[in-house]
Amino acid sequence: MLNTLIKNIRELVPLTEPEVKLICDAFKPRHLKKKEHLLQKGEPSNHMRFVSEGCMKVYSVDKDGQDHILQFGISGWWINDLYAFLTKNPATFFIQAITDSTMYQIHRDRLNELYDEVPMMDRFFRIKTQNGYVALQERTILSMSETAEQRYSRFINRYRDMEQQIPQYMIASYLGITPEHLSAIRKKRSTQGFS
Repeated sequence: MLNTLIKNIRELVPLTEPEVKLICDAFKPRHLKKKEHLLQKGEPSNHMRFVSEGCMKVYSVDKDGQDHILQFGISGWWINDLYAFLTKNPATFFIQAITDSTMYQIHRDRLNELYDEVPMMDRFFRIKTQNGYVALQERTILSMSETAEQRYSRFINRYRDMEQQIPQYMIASYLGITPEHLSAIRKKRSTQGFS
């Protein structure tokens, strides 16, 4: 399963075989059952985490107890409360397994050592952080300018595999709409010949 992690890193930076071994030794597996939390609000976020198998969500809960999903994570994706990790402040989000999942994680102290041992890892995480920031900005802008129908269409076109793994009420939360509104959008699309 570490092959998925190494492949993900090699998509952005080159690695030698000795560097691959150092990386594999540094990342530790963590298995989660469906609905198990990886991180709770208020806890320290001391690890960078890679989803090897399964499906995860990052979410917050408002004062009325309503979940607001910020991010999903499927096999081959990184997932974290990045703000808490970078600032060393307590987590503001929850991270929970949607399905049984396997993560590979590395503690911040070990990651800092790994930056010295494998300098390309520093570059890799810089690129991932930049890409994540760009994606977040894009999502914010589109959520302000697109209709709910356009956001749903973009989601299923971009994340077709993910859509099959995630309950519809969670997709509605991610899109910022009610499950009923999403159901109406899906019904309208099916009558228009969209899948």
